[in-house]
Order: sequence, then C-alpha cells, then structure tokens
Amino acid sequence: MPEFFNFSAGPAVMPVTVLAQAQQEFLNWNGSGFSMLETPFTGDAYKKIHNHVRDNLRLLLNIPDNYHILFMHGGASAQFSLVPLNLLGRAGRADYVETGYWSCKTMREARRYCNVNVAASSCATGFDRMPEAWHLDSSAAYCHITSNETANGVQFFDIPDTGDLPLVADMTSDFLSRPIGVQRYGVIYAGAQKNIGPTGLTIVIVRDDLLGRAHPATPAVFNYKNQAEAGSMLNTPLTFSIYLTGLVLRWITDMGGVVAMAKNSAQRSAQLYQVIDASKGFYQCSVQPAHRSCMNVCFTLANDALTPLFLSLAAEEGLLNLKGHPMAGGIRASIYNAMPNAGVIALISFMQHFADMHWHHV
Repeated sequence: MPEFFNFSAGPAVMPVTVLAQAQQEFLNWNGSGFSMLETPFTGDAYKKIHNHVRDNLRLLLNIPDNYHILFMHGGASAQFSLVPLNLLGRAGRADYVETGYWSCKTMREARRYCNVNVAASSCATGFDRMPEAWHLDSSAAYCHITSNETANGVQFFDIPDTGDLPLVADMTSDFLSRPIGVQRYGVIYAGAQKNIGPTGLTIVIVRDDLLGRAHPATPAVFNYKNQAEAGSMLNTPLTFSIYLTGLVLRWITDMGGVVAMAKNSAQRSAQLYQVIDASKGFYQCSVQPAHRSCMNVCFTLANDALTPLFLSLAAEEGLLNLKGHPMAGGIRASIYNAMPNAGVIALISFMQHFADMHWHHV
C-alpha cells in the first residue's frame, strides 16, 4: 500500500501528531474518565482549554490587547453576512475587492445588506493576479478582501493602506501560514478547516472600537459585541473543535511558529511552480508569478483530455484530492501547514514522470 497524501482544499490535512493525541484522549480526556465531547462548557476544565487556546493564538500572531478573539459557529461563509450585519452601522455602503471565486461570493452576500463598491478587481484579466489600483469609497463602512483565493490560486502579498477605513480580511485559507500585522486590520476571520482545525469553527479577530455597531436584527449569538462580552460562550461553543485547534496551535509553536510555516510554504510552493514552469507547456499556471498562492497551487494540462488520467494515476500513487475547483477545473494541490514535505516531493516526482510518459499527447 502506498503512503497517502491528502491535497484537499478543505476540510484539509491535519498534523498526524494532533490526530494521534486526539485519538489517544478520545475516550478518557485529561484523566476524567469520559470524552472531551462530553465535557460541559460551563465547567472549569473546559474553560481552561478555551482560554488557553485564545491566549496561545494571541501569542502566535502577536495580537494586540485591543482586539478580541471570538470562537464562532457557521464557518467563514456565515461571516459573509455577519460582517455587514456587525460593521455597517448607519453606513449603507462597503468596499469590496474582487479577486476570484470566494470574494465574488462574499460580494453577492453583502449586496443583500448594503451597496457594494467594487474598490478593485482583477476580473478583466481572469483573476490571474491581485489588483493594484484601488478606489475606495469615502462613505464606506469598511473594505473587505479575501487574502487567498483557493479556487483561483492567487494570494495577497502586498495590501495597500486603507487609512482610517477598517480593513476586513477573509483569511480562511492562509491563516496561521505566515506572520500578519494584525493592527492593519479591523476584522480578520477564518474558517478552521484549512490550517487551524476541523470544519465548523470560525475564528474572528475584531478591534474593540468596531463593536456595538450591529444591526438590531442581528441574531444575538452572531453579534460580535455579545460574544466578546461573553468570552465566546454566549451559547455552547464548538468545544471539541476548539480543543483540536489548541492541539494544532501547540504543534505550530513546536514547529517554529508562523515564521517557520511561512518559510516552509514558500519553499514547497516554489518547488511545485518550478516543475510547472519547466515543463515546456505540458503544465500551465495562468497566475502571474508574483501573485501565485503558496497555499493552493492551481494548474492545468495543455491537453485537458489527460486530466482524468492524471487524477486517476495520482490517486493510485496515494496522491489524493487533486481535482481542481469545479469552477476552474484542472488540478489543485493544496499544501497547507500540515502537508508533509514528503507529500510535495512525491507529487513533484509523479508530475515529472507523468509529463515524460505523456508528452507525445500534447
């Protein structure tokens, strides 16, 4: 049997040591005699974990004291609605930067609540880069970006200064993969299922001056101010997901923190892009080199008819979930923090061998 490597865009690969520890503790957590799944969130044992995860995240990302860390339900897609509900206040407008599939979904949802000004867009070039010219609306409540587009394979590496306009970022697919200057943002949110933990949990980091703006119709459990005041325990938190997130944060710390994560992801993605660029057109990446994602390496085959064979043979070699997003097609190798280096090496070897064997079909 080959060794298996999971290149899924999400839910994504998790560190083996984290899964092993969770397995070991599953039936008898912390010597309690019962599972973490059964631990009441109102008890001191769980509260200790909850606060420890929050504090460790603050240390990992150097989050200033004037920011609240919230553990919320609903995944990042819920935040597409909750951001305008919580931040618009009396403003009827918000800026959005259009960079690919997920930012477009975010904008469609935001239009249910406000007028959306497209402050910048790379749609005209097929989302092959991040836009450089931004035109912000002086009456906007905030400016929203998607820092990494998983379907399109583009990532922000240089974000213009929005001045006093609060910058809101969906960092679902590159959160904890690199250091970030949190003080540049008003709100950062991220679904857990890429680099953090299991699906369902969403981490929201919000500056304290942006609390208290929620629309009156905002459900109480989705009101940032309410959850901040309740320590993310206004309703039953996702206790097991938060516990697993704590194990992942400890793993990241042990591996050298987000600086080490950034170095590793840059090196591994560069190796994959080098194979693509050196293939003499057999593999093609449409994204401009300076904007290529370190998290999601998206590419196509010159002969698209070979794509099903590529995926089939890759799976036989233990290289799983490489099919591109349904919108984009092609191949997508998601190499989040927990992807072993051996997985990237195995994929590179397979790609080179496949190209050698099938070059005559191009």
